[in-house]
Amino acid sequence: MDVLITGGAGTVGTAITDHLADRDAYDITSLDLEEHPDPDVESVVADARDAETVRSELEGMDALIHLARVPTDGGPSDQAIAWSDAHGENLRLHANAIGAAVDAGVDSIVYASSNHAVGLYEVENAPEIYDPNFSLTVDHTVQPRPDSMYGTEKVYAEGLCRLAADAHDVQCYALRICAVRDPEYDHPYGDAERAVDNGDFERGSDAYETQVERLKGMWQSRRDHAHMVDRCLRDDGVDYDVFYGVSDNDRRWFDIDHAREVLGYEPQDNGDDERWDSRPA
Repeated sequence: MDVLITGGAGTVGTAITDHLADRDAYDITSLDLEEHPDPDVESVVADARDAETVRSELEGMDALIHLARVPTDGGPSDQAIAWSDAHGENLRLHANAIGAAVDAGVDSIVYASSNHAVGLYEVENAPEIYDPNFSLTVDHTVQPRPDSMYGTEKVYAEGLCRLAADAHDVQCYALRICAVRDPEYDHPYGDAERAVDNGDFERGSDAYETQVERLKGMWQSRRDHAHMVDRCLRDDGVDYDVFYGVSDNDRRWFDIDHAREVLGYEPQDNGDDERWDSRPA
């Protein structure tokens, strides 16, 4: 299978290629602003905002994994409603990439959506939602509840995927990714340890403990994410559907039963597994 990944050299892209690029089943090309580090991946250094370039690279491809976006001010924790040129660039980028995939006749699109498309559930219930006994499950049937302009962009691109599926017969998979991290921080203490490394707070502080509790619910290990993408690429039964990118964490509030039933997703990791009882020194 020939696959193009936009934004393939980033955190999520390399999680996919680290586990799938050496498989005989896939020939993967990364289109990104920087060279891809994996020699098993063909690297195209280009801007995904250039519709003609994306369309050209999609020629003959079987699938698009669309990860690319333009960084914006005001992240997932900012509920302000405010326009910026960067937001406009993202809307154009998503429309160009998904439109190019339709024009090129790819069989499927795997889109990197985000938990922030329904992030207000967390905003309204934090920090109690991080307790493993908190009774809330957010599944694929809920209406979008973005927590930010970032989340709103993700809902927009989910809509483009739905249009591609319904009007153009492209199989589309919207993965509402929860928390995939770089290899150094690919564990339930990753966000807290990164914050310590950045000097934001000290290990053992209340802020540290809250970050650990949150990531133990949100974490999707790099290998579990790659496995989910693999299941999407191998699937032939979905027209359009939403799945949550999260490992089998005891305290997760996002559903994975739907991904198990439809895709055969079988995550290997759990943020509350006993092997994580020993905290980083």
